[in-house]
Amino acid sequence: MPKQSAGILLYRKLHKQPEVLLVLPGGPYFAGKDAGSWTIPKGEFTEEEAPLHAAIREMVEETGYQPTGTFISLTPIKQKGGKIVHCWAVAGDLDADSIVSNTFELEWPPRSGKRQSFPEIARAAWFTIDTATRKINERQQPLLEELAQRLSQQD
Repeated sequence: MPKQSAGILLYRKLHKQPEVLLVLPGGPYFAGKDAGSWTIPKGEFTEEEAPLHAAIREMVEETGYQPTGTFISLTPIKQKGGKIVHCWAVAGDLDADSIVSNTFELEWPPRSGKRQSFPEIARAAWFTIDTATRKINERQQPLLEELAQRLSQQD
């Protein structure tokens, strides 16, 4: 069975224009990257954990924000490596500049024998759907399209 992740696509409406929260992964591999590197806050889960519970847990671990409200299940997507990503959209708001992320350790530089700690998320930011489509990992773009379609049906 392929690996699975679960995540939250947090959205808000500002001046009747929807915006979504995306995060840029931390660590040396994403340093200096931008377009195509942003993602929804997400992480892997096991068969013992409910996917929505995992999505909420990952949102808290990666941003410090506890989402609440009506969770909208979006169609799962498949990443390039074959991982299935389950996603829920939920309305909310947070100060993207004040996120608090957990950390991970990595041998850096490679083969140096030295281990360094990095934040799992380097930063978070709010984007309009159009801008987010350019920023997000291309395999996650359908999540933005589905959310935009669902929100337009609510108006």
